[in-house]
This record gives sequence, C-alpha cells and structure tokens, in this order.
Amino acid sequence: MGRRAVKSTVCFTRGPEFKSQQPHGVSQPSVMGSNAVFWALGSDTGGSTRNPAAHCGTVGFKPSYGLVSRHGLIPLVNSMDVPGIFTRCVDDTAIVLGVLAGHDPKDSTTVNDPVKPTTLPSVPDVSGLCIGIPKEYLVPELSSEIRSLWSQAADLFEAEGARVIEVCLPHTCYSIVCYHVLCTSEVASNMARFDGLQYGHRSAVDMSSTEALYAATRQEGFNDVVKGRILSGNFFLLKENYENYFVKAQKVRRLIVNDFVNVFGSGVDVLLTPTTLTQAVPYLEFIKEDNRTRSAQDDIFTQAVNMAGLPAVNVPVALSSQGLPIGLQLIGRAFCDQQLLTVAKWFEKQVQFPVIQLQDLMDDGSLVPENGKLTSGSLTQ
Repeated sequence: MGRRAVKSTVCFTRGPEFKSQQPHGVSQPSVMGSNAVFWALGSDTGGSTRNPAAHCGTVGFKPSYGLVSRHGLIPLVNSMDVPGIFTRCVDDTAIVLGVLAGHDPKDSTTVNDPVKPTTLPSVPDVSGLCIGIPKEYLVPELSSEIRSLWSQAADLFEAEGARVIEVCLPHTCYSIVCYHVLCTSEVASNMARFDGLQYGHRSAVDMSSTEALYAATRQEGFNDVVKGRILSGNFFLLKENYENYFVKAQKVRRLIVNDFVNVFGSGVDVLLTPTTLTQAVPYLEFIKEDNRTRSAQDDIFTQAVNMAGLPAVNVPVALSSQGLPIGLQLIGRAFCDQQLLTVAKWFEKQVQFPVIQLQDLMDDGSLVPENGKLTSGSLTQ
C-alpha cells in the first residue's frame, strides 16, 4: 500500500531504468519494462497499474469492474479493485484478457452474461469514432512535455478521420477527495481481518489477552501508511461523522459516475487523457513530500475511472527529454473493453514507442530510443 512502494517492508521498487532510482507502486511494470516476462497482474484501485505502466514504458490495462474475477485478490477497496494487466503491447493484453474475462462463481461481482473472446482486428480503424478530451484534465501541474504529447495524440486521431471534441466532466475537481474518503473507509474495514489469528503476520510476543495480541500484531505488521489510512477511515466511519463524510462521498461518487454516463451518452466513444502529471520522479525528489501528497498528485487522472467502474489503458507514447517513458490514457465505455483495446492498438501503431531493452540503458540510467524521432518533442507516425 502506498503509491511508489517507498514504505515497502522489503525495499522500494525501481523502474527498468535501474540507476535512475525511479520508485514504483508495484513491481510488475518494472519486470515488464525490463523484458523479463510476457505479462503480469497487479491490483488497480485508483491507478495502480496505469500509473506505474506509464513510468515504465509498458501497457497497463484496467478492465471494466466485474469483467475479471477478483477471487484470490487481497482487496484494498472492494468497490474499486480490479485485477490489472501489464504487457509489452496491446495485442498481448487482449490475449491475457481473453483468458481471464468471464463469470466466476467464486466472485459474485463478475458478470453473468457470456463473454466473447477478445480478438482485435489486424488493421484497426478509428475513422468515424468520437474521441473526447476532458477539459478538466488540463491542470496547471501537467508537465509541458505531456501536454504537448496529449495535443499531438489528438491530432493523430483527427488526421485519421476521428472526430475529436472537448468534453466536460464537471465533478472531476471533487474526485480525488471523494476517492480518499471512500478508499480509507474501505481500507479500515478490510484491514480489520489481519488480526494475527486468521490472516498474515502474528506477533511472537507472549500476550496476556486477545486484545493485546491484536494490538502487537497490527503494530508490527502495518507500516505508517497503512496505519494512517486505517485511522482516517475509522474517523470517517464514526457515528457522528458517517453522514458528513462517507455518505456525502458516496453521493459525490454517483455524480462522478453520471459525468461519464452523460459524456458517453452524448456519442463519445473513447476519452483521451494523460496518465500522469510528469515523467517518473527520482527517488530523492519523491521523498521530499509525504506519501499522501504524492498519492493525490499521481492519482489525479486515474482514480475517477475506478469509481465509475470503466475500462482504461495506458499506452506508452514517447520518451521525455531525459529519456524516460511517458504514457497517455484511453478510457472506454463500461464493458466495451474490446473497442477500447482496438483503439489502443491503433494508437500504439501510430506512436511506435521504442521497445525498452536492458542493453539500451545509458550509463546514467536513461533510455536510448530505437527510433530517434520518437521523443516528447515529436510524436510521428
């Protein structure tokens, strides 16, 4: 738990560009970026597959809520968690999704309807589609490099015959606060099971009572980030606070969901947004701010998708001026995952992101692009 794993009991995880010490919340995209495995899974609660994927130059896909079974997944936030997929390319994502998708009798949140195999066309076509650009995502903190790539990506779609329009998601400004209230509330509930009797770590200290065992086990087993979220969640769930915090957050969540419903109901097929505010931040710079502040910054473009249960995918598009990966996010309609991946495949072919290999690492830890034209300053076909 914690955006970049700087509070891990083992160590913080690094990106595929090892020497630059870029920490990441989950290690799977780092493994993917280093070409060590074909695919990997990671839970996506508020962007925990798409954010690290953007920093590691890999595809990170969050399926629609209910499309893939959560059985076996240790839940952080039951109403938002889904198993996310990391791969090197969109075609691989479709293959893995085709294996995983479908009803599971051990997970009541999975859809009962038959799921068709996920097959993507060999020559995807985006002409005639409507691509939405949420104006609320153009925030001052967005780096100039990502802002430029976002604009160039929209131009690519328009040049191919897609209709690109600006759309409005009016409650976006409330989403990050809403997300943290709901997230910590569910964390407080879910973490209660780790009591030393049924799950996880158990304190070896001889205790005089069950309550003392609970306290010692949780003191040893939870780090500061987890403890902070449990305390916050329990505060929001107190009888005197429940209506003012948790219930209000649920109402705001419904407004956020309705924003997406209205946009997609107006004829928009896919939303195009940034995935992160900046490229991966060096470790020494990252730890200058507290974990909660960093989490709020990193989740700004991704967590609303989880609250709405929509599919979304990070597609790596270019290397920054420092040679680090940058990705953009595509968001689709609920259970239109195949259409979303089809658009992502077309976009992937257009940007031709350079495949990151370990032998491509420079002495300073930055990356050498295979296609010299593909940088944050030039997004070419």
